[in-house]
Amino acid sequence: MTRRPLIVIPTYDERENIERIVAAALERLPTAELLVVDDASPDGTGALADALARRDARVHVLHRQGPRGLGPAYLDGFAWALERDYDRVIEMDADFSHNPRYLPKLVALAEHH
Repeated sequence: MTRRPLIVIPTYDERENIERIVAAALERLPTAELLVVDDASPDGTGALADALARRDARVHVLHRQGPRGLGPAYLDGFAWALERDYDRVIEMDADFSHNPRYLPKLVALAEHH
């Protein structure tokens, strides 16, 4: 079993945020891996996420066809994680409405709850 958490970040037109949120999340939780679930963003978010994945083996990208919604994006991300035996899955929004600074505490608390 993989002993790393997976951070799932759905995206649609998040080109201006994706590099910063990925860097911030992995800086705060360097043992994690991260999955960008992109809904064919017309602004090129998916291509930028692919470039991030080429530079960092902890970053993965799941491309979906067209805007299919936030809830289904999380469900597809959870399914992707379950297929790969991650022991924790963390959902985050790409717009920083979920602050990455809380990731270490979240994972620590999950060890006992």
